[in-house]
Amino acid sequence: MDQPIQPPQAAPDADAEAVDRLAGAAPGPGAAELSLVQLEALLFVAERPLARREIANLAGVDLETVDARLGDLEVALRERGVRLLVSGDHVELVTAPEAGPLVARHVGAAGVRLSPAALETLAVVAYRQPVTRGVVERIRGVDSDYVVRSLLHRRLIAEQGRALTPGRPILLGTSFEFLERFGLTSLEELPPLDAETAARLVDDGAAPAGGALDDA
Repeated sequence: MDQPIQPPQAAPDADAEAVDRLAGAAPGPGAAELSLVQLEALLFVAERPLARREIANLAGVDLETVDARLGDLEVALRERGVRLLVSGDHVELVTAPEAGPLVARHVGAAGVRLSPAALETLAVVAYRQPVTRGVVERIRGVDSDYVVRSLLHRRLIAEQGRALTPGRPILLGTSFEFLERFGLTSLEELPPLDAETAARLVDDGAAPAGGALDDA
């Protein structure tokens, strides 16, 4: 790639401000604003979820500005064909759930349906995350190694560190792909549990966070 033309030597204060911005520091007076048009375009062309800090560094604004614009964008897209999906510190644009069948026909991807065992395992992970495979197996009552590996391969669940227990087992949680597959914009939209399902998901006295899923 050709090297960019170097600009004239900037004043020391300007150089220091540029270094601070690259380091993720809050921009000083006169910093650029981040418009909804810019934010939407950035998320549209991104090939992966973007972190809030990453957006702030790219736009040269502080995290408070990014959060404000993300909130505005979420509201602006509520009745549109794309929605803002938020998972932890990361955000991305996804198609609206109600547009799924039409979009699927266009791309020729009806999607691979999940087996009952995969759905059950995915439900346990979704409502008990972060959770170890051992806890999943105790709740289900059967060996879940194969189905867990299958869900990891499909990127519906992901590793989220290790538990602070003997052996440091891997913790599992749902992914962005899980939210997209089931038409959710956040885990707060998971349907509530009925009493029977809640009782099944309780393990070692810990309370779960929600209920069972139907395949999308």
